[in-house]
Amino acid sequence: MQSLLFVEDDDSIRLALGLALEDEGYEVREAPDGRSGLEAFTDREPDLVLLDLRLPDMSGFDVCRAMRARSIVPIIIVTAQTDTYDLVVGLEAGADDYVTKPVVPKELAARIRAQLRRVQLHETPHGPRPTRFGDVEVRHDQGVVLKNDVELSLTKTEFRLMCEFAEHAGAVLSRDQLLERVWGYEYLGDSRLVDAHVRRLRLKIEDHPDDPKLLVTVRGLGYRLLT
Repeated sequence: MQSLLFVEDDDSIRLALGLALEDEGYEVREAPDGRSGLEAFTDREPDLVLLDLRLPDMSGFDVCRAMRARSIVPIIIVTAQTDTYDLVVGLEAGADDYVTKPVVPKELAARIRAQLRRVQLHETPHGPRPTRFGDVEVRHDQGVVLKNDVELSLTKTEFRLMCEFAEHAGAVLSRDQLLERVWGYEYLGDSRLVDAHVRRLRLKIEDHPDDPKLLVTVRGLGYRLLT
């Protein structure tokens, strides 16, 4: 049984969604604040984390960064419907996806399934032989990306994103295409999800992330990995 860790200070939300996710077949562990969430995460790493950003004892952003520093486990943040700042900063802190409050259980379950499918794809050998783009090499079968022959620390989502660019090198990939291929759905996400992950990926593969030479923006269309 796959395990989820749900870090949320609102008892009613934690109880309602916890029961709904147990009905979906998951083992759900709960934590009411950031510190207990980190303790539970360290004690036994879950298959996926649901993380509220507004916690009573510490910033959810800091919790996300701490978890991401230790692991590449998928993290889905929970944020207020209209709080764009929370969303962008949460994604840049290392989250893979987000849901907005009030949370719809069926939508949340769909996002969880999509993330866990991405994990399975990441862990299963796949794709073509290694490909190199300048000083960056993508080893699809090993699940790693190297820069100057040093392995980069990528999340599973970042690796899937890099693989999509590598497998379609030279072609322009729209945000909608990337949402469908990397996150596994067309209508549940938005362009901010893609843009935040591209920014994180550039920080790792580009010499000068603010002036990218490898993973470039094609204005009005999407992104392209140059060959």
